[in-house]
Amino acid sequence: MLSNDSPSILDAAAVAEEQAFLDAAIAQRERLSARLAAELTVPAEDATGRARQRGLRAQLEELRRATGGLIFGRLDGVDGTVRHVGRIGLRDDDDTADPIVVDWRAPAARPFYTATPVDPQGQARRRHVRTDGPAVTGVDDEPLDGAGAGELVGEGALLAALDERRTGRMSTAFATLQREQDAIIRAEATGPLIVQGGPGTGKTVVALHRVAYLLFTYRQMAERAVLVLGPSPRFLDYIAQVLPALGETAVVAATCDTLIPGETVTRAEPRRLAEIKGRALWQGALERYVRSLLPRPRELKLRWDGEFHPIDADTVAQLITSAVQGRPYHRARTVFAEHLHHALADAVAERRAALLDEMDEGYEDILARFRPEPGDDGRSGSDVDGLMSDEELDDLRDRIATDATIARFVESVWPARDPRTALRTLLTDAALLTRHAPDLTTGDIALITADAEAVGWAPSDIPLLDAITDLLGDPGSPPSPPGSVAERARGQRGWVYGHVVIDEAQELSEMQWQMVLRRCPSRSITAVGDIDQAEAAHRHTGWADAVRSTLGNRWTAAELTICYRTPREVMDLTTPVLRAAGSHNAPPRAVRSSGIPPQTVETGADRLPAVAADTLAMLRQRWSGGTVGVIAPAALIPALTAALGDTPILTAAQSKGLEFDATLLIDPAGITAEPRGHNALYVALTRCTQQLVTLSLR
Repeated sequence: MLSNDSPSILDAAAVAEEQAFLDAAIAQRERLSARLAAELTVPAEDATGRARQRGLRAQLEELRRATGGLIFGRLDGVDGTVRHVGRIGLRDDDDTADPIVVDWRAPAARPFYTATPVDPQGQARRRHVRTDGPAVTGVDDEPLDGAGAGELVGEGALLAALDERRTGRMSTAFATLQREQDAIIRAEATGPLIVQGGPGTGKTVVALHRVAYLLFTYRQMAERAVLVLGPSPRFLDYIAQVLPALGETAVVAATCDTLIPGETVTRAEPRRLAEIKGRALWQGALERYVRSLLPRPRELKLRWDGEFHPIDADTVAQLITSAVQGRPYHRARTVFAEHLHHALADAVAERRAALLDEMDEGYEDILARFRPEPGDDGRSGSDVDGLMSDEELDDLRDRIATDATIARFVESVWPARDPRTALRTLLTDAALLTRHAPDLTTGDIALITADAEAVGWAPSDIPLLDAITDLLGDPGSPPSPPGSVAERARGQRGWVYGHVVIDEAQELSEMQWQMVLRRCPSRSITAVGDIDQAEAAHRHTGWADAVRSTLGNRWTAAELTICYRTPREVMDLTTPVLRAAGSHNAPPRAVRSSGIPPQTVETGADRLPAVAADTLAMLRQRWSGGTVGVIAPAALIPALTAALGDTPILTAAQSKGLEFDATLLIDPAGITAEPRGHNALYVALTRCTQQLVTLSLR
């Protein structure tokens, strides 16, 4: 009979069992690494060998990175099979045998995230294995015997992870993913998937782990890379190490402001102007504007060998129409030049033949005596009968195509356009805006033209610049930058990605959505966000409105409904804030409690900096080893900065997507007074994992 401490004995036995397995897995990883390293010492002899070496290096790098989480789970099937789940797959020495460890992204690992007592999926038990480096520190067992479904998968492991101190960097979560998260991560990548999720539901975790899953499942995506779009550089820094930790490097992380290589946002802009310039109408306006830059049909007279050769207006019109055919401006210009070169060559040949015909008139009988039969002496072409041979005509076309004078003539007819200059010209010219963007009001145009005189680009200029650059096309073919697929993709504006992931997608304007589609015409897109946390200047209050101009109705909706991060004590404050924001959505359901009630401190404006400094010091002491976030209205940040030293003070918008152990929220009334203020307050309230302290002004 077991004694009262039998659970501890059982836990110790389970830990010892998993430790033995982890030791064996680590040893196997070292053997495989050594074998791969040895194979890489053999020089590659051809392209096939080099390709194989690239694959071997990728495998070796993956093995070397898998230092933590080599195993984190185990599935015991009802048929007696046992499968361990880890961050990478680990094979036996016998390549034909089942893997020792199943990669968390593999189909065989899915029951680890989705099996329940009601739907055990052939599993008798799920075990979460907690490790610290090479040591097993604990196990959590979940029987899957139909005794009733719990709300969380691996509740002990999940809550332990949530209670850990925040480091200022997001960590991987493959060991604690939940059922509704896993369903989105593994969803088909056949079209746009838009995921609505409130604060703390793991939207970013889902988005990043979906990238890792897609690159594992659809290997061809790695050839085109995946673009991850985030709301800010601070956010990208926060998530920077997640995908490398998951072994993925074929990824480009950017914001919409940094999507065009070499272009930088250097100034802010009024919200109303940002809303105007973010509207979908600009796509059509820019298309009309670029069409207006095409040359008008007219007779052209080209000089060749001292003579002018006219190309009539109807022929020129045909050349222009044939050249355009949906092509960008500069590509059409190149085609037009090629056609014009041919037309000039034909005109020169016809003129030469006509001149010879004129010379021959009246001398036919005499010339006939001296003109040899074709082929008698090998001569042919214009030196025999005035008609140019195919070879002569090709040579003439080549000389015309490389002639500098002709090139200057084509430039005068169809000049190259710099997209920056072209956009500036449009934005500073009220008459052009009225003609090409008729939906803009007089007031809209006045705002645009006044702002366009400023130096540098504002955020809303970047999508317009991207659109006009795409419509104009590159005047030449820029060389592809060297390096990895991610480096090549990052350096080319026109790169087409295998998949795009957008975090905080509710912030994108309609023109920013156009930027996304240009980079992924296949529409293989995953967008995650919370429409109730929208802070941007656009007017969208629902996903259908936000994407109608670009995606229409061709997108799939998914939802994350459970809040894992933000404690119940804080989430209970959010319902009235959402209602004040005009939302009809319910906040996500919190599944954990921190046991710390939110605290409100009132102070006068004159005492605010000192009280904020004291409160921050208290929170830092309490959450030593973790992070404390300070969020305040933009207007208060200068004064608070002097009092709080080097502590970053964020606006609600800047805090989006981040999380802290504790949040010091300063002057919530000041935040609600800002544009979309209640949406911003909803963001600010929900950043903490443990404690919220609010400083209110009396």
